[in-house]
Amino acid sequence: MNEFRRAVRFFLLSSTAALVEMGSFALLNEVTNWRYWPCYLIALTLSVIWNFGINRKFTFRSTANIPRALALVFLYYLVFTPLSTWGGDYLAEDLHWNEYVVTVINILLNGITEFLFQRFVVYGKNVDTAVKQK
Repeated sequence: MNEFRRAVRFFLLSSTAALVEMGSFALLNEVTNWRYWPCYLIALTLSVIWNFGINRKFTFRSTANIPRALALVFLYYLVFTPLSTWGGDYLAEDLHWNEYVVTVINILLNGITEFLFQRFVVYGKNVDTAVKQK
């Protein structure tokens, strides 16, 4: 599979994770009186769990060591999560940006950076190793 098709597939499949994230964020944001950050953090966590499994199987089609891949994704989120949570909370709570706009910005940043990280760091040369030989 060429890289353009892989990126398109990643973003199409990740759009389902974006729906999980936006739906759970909207539910928490509208039902609770919580600040931006706990609503976003819970929604992000749910989307990460969904997105890792679906893209490992259908986009990268990898037989790479799953615990190692999970650990690398965890390292990515050790950086992305606090930056997007604190930055999003600052934009929504202190600068009074619309919290849905902030969440969409975070989703887009996450999608782009996560694709690059997973493609080149997590899976690297293990892409398409689960494809059956004809």
